[in-house]
Amino acid sequence: MAVQCLIVDDNQEFLAAAQTLLEREGLTIAGVASTSADAVRKAELLQPDVVLVDVSLGPESGIELARRLVAGPAHNATVILISTRSEAEITDLIALSSTAGFVAKTELSADAIRAFLDGDSGERR
Repeated sequence: MAVQCLIVDDNQEFLAAAQTLLEREGLTIAGVASTSADAVRKAELLQPDVVLVDVSLGPESGIELARRLVAGPAHNATVILISTRSEAEITDLIALSSTAGFVAKTELSADAIRAFLDGDSGERR
């Protein structure tokens, strides 16, 4: 089964790099978004299996966006927070986010995402 993924990040270089990496590793990137409004619209339209949300979306809160996605248009998707910050730095934010969990951008891979889908990540689902 192909895993459809939506990536939400305000850094265009990261979006391109993540898309290339994850597609090379076998995921299908259904879309990318760089703002909360665009992410909500694309989540409704594309109905992805996974939504990766950067904790810091410029002036917007990725944590708040993740909450909105989980409660609304991506309620059937696995929502995972991503960041350049370490998990230890934002543990409390992750715990309050209602998401499946967290992956550091330096550890982002199709296997890390599949672990959440398979329930093997050790994180909340």
